[in-house]
Amino acid sequence: MSLIDIGIVFIITGFGLALLRIVRGPTLADRAVAADICFFSVVATLAMLAARGELAALADAVLVASLVGFTATISLARLVGKKRR
Repeated sequence: MSLIDIGIVFIITGFGLALLRIVRGPTLADRAVAADICFFSVVATLAMLAARGELAALADAVLVASLVGFTATISLARLVGKKRR
C-alpha cells in the first residue's frame, strides 16, 4: 500500500465525518462547511488518483472542479451571511 492509497483512505474518512456533520449539523453554516468539505474531498481523491495513475486529463478535471468549488464556496458564504441578518 503506497502513501497515495493511505492518503485516499484518510480523505474518505474525512468525507464520512463531513457527511455525519451534514446530517447532524445544528446550523446552516455547519452544513454548508460540511458540504464544502465533501466536495473538496472528492476533488482531492481525484487528484490523488491522477497522481497515482499519471493521468493528465484527470488533473485538468481537478483544476476545473477546484474553480467551480471555489465559486460554490463563495456562493454558500453569501447565502449563510444573508440568513444571519
